[in-house]
Amino acid sequence: MKPLSPRVAALDAALSEARRLIAAGELVRALVSLQRAHVLAQRDFGPHLAAHLRMLRVAWALRDGREVRGQLLRILLVPIGHLSGRLPRGNIGTSNVSAFAPMALSAELEQLLESEEA
Repeated sequence: MKPLSPRVAALDAALSEARRLIAAGELVRALVSLQRAHVLAQRDFGPHLAAHLRMLRVAWALRDGREVRGQLLRILLVPIGHLSGRLPRGNIGTSNVSAFAPMALSAELEQLLESEEA
């Protein structure tokens, strides 16, 4: 079995942390962990879509109508973004930022993403 890449290992860790925080009822912190997961998952269709579905569940649990609407829109945009190849690098995936805006990455995230591009 092929070992996980550092990016995929970091993605799995972010998702695990989000699950732990959701179970503990710390939904706002879970959303922050899901934002990290989104950045790491964005290049892969399935994990990218799954990150938005998890964000939708958290937004629903928070009763945050704006975030629910934002996630529904982003769920519809995921296939279009992957088909067109237009995914804004570094975008955290929540409704408080444009779905189309690339965002600056931390040095750590930059390194994780670049390690697979080389």
